[in-house]
Amino acid sequence: MQDAVIDAVVIGRNEGARLIACLRSLQGRVRRLVYVDSGSSDGSVAAARDLGAEVVALDMRLGFTAARARNAGLAVLDAPEFVQFVDGDCEVQPEWFTAALAGFASHPGAVVVCGRRRERFPEASVYNRLADVEWDTPVGQALACGGDALMRFAAVQAVGGYDASLIAGEEPDLCLRLRRAGGEVWRIDAEMTLHDAALLRFGQWWQRMVRAGYAYTEGAARYGAAPERHWVVEVRRAVLWGIALPLGVVLAGLLHPLGWLLALVYPAQVLRLARRGGFAWGFFTVVGKFAEARGVISYWGNRLRGRRRGLIEYK
Repeated sequence: MQDAVIDAVVIGRNEGARLIACLRSLQGRVRRLVYVDSGSSDGSVAAARDLGAEVVALDMRLGFTAARARNAGLAVLDAPEFVQFVDGDCEVQPEWFTAALAGFASHPGAVVVCGRRRERFPEASVYNRLADVEWDTPVGQALACGGDALMRFAAVQAVGGYDASLIAGEEPDLCLRLRRAGGEVWRIDAEMTLHDAALLRFGQWWQRMVRAGYAYTEGAARYGAAPERHWVVEVRRAVLWGIALPLGVVLAGLLHPLGWLLALVYPAQVLRLARRGGFAWGFFTVVGKFAEARGVISYWGNRLRGRRRGLIEYK
């Protein structure tokens, strides 16, 4: 399997030096290196061509999504055995392909293998540290992967690739369809990519959590009634902590002054979670439920207005 044919699809928009590092980490390690650009204005297209990548520039008249970009990369490939998807703000680690191919050899049913994505600068902000913790998913058979993963090309093609209509949550959607087709998703204990989230402000982190809530809600609307119960629990938590409980606190407080004490459930939840993952993780997990609830509301608001966009498109 060490002689397996691997192509790579990198997606990005205005990634600058991060894109150059990403493409260089793949040079000479894949058969074809395809970069899909979503309307960059920082010279990314020229830089990618200078580094030997094949460039696909998306039509700027249509909305950009990561799913649409990945599908555009898939469309130009000539049936490799494997395709490595990478976000343009990530750098592939030197030993990743060796480890990933060994993972496929060890798990014959696997159609997706992913490893450990790490933040390049976790010390830069609490938000970067939270992202680094988020990437540290359990090793073993998984329900889904993230944006970086090595996949069997034929399996991805067989289920129709990514759903280009999704604003977020396209990887879990694809993985669910791959698993329904009989494939397996595996997270192995290997270094995969270095990622630069560059989350330095609260607003960036907040908007990221809004996207998560939106993705949870769209996923649950599609598959929540199916046996997988896709993201039903996540949506329920967002609605409970971000909508129902705040309304309950206000109602209780209006009925009786002592009713405002119900709000103490929030610091109590922070302290409970802090025992497992530290105070910052507990605090932002609780605060994040309000952002996720905003995403829930955005999704249903768009549905009621008959819109597919209106939250955030791929950067």
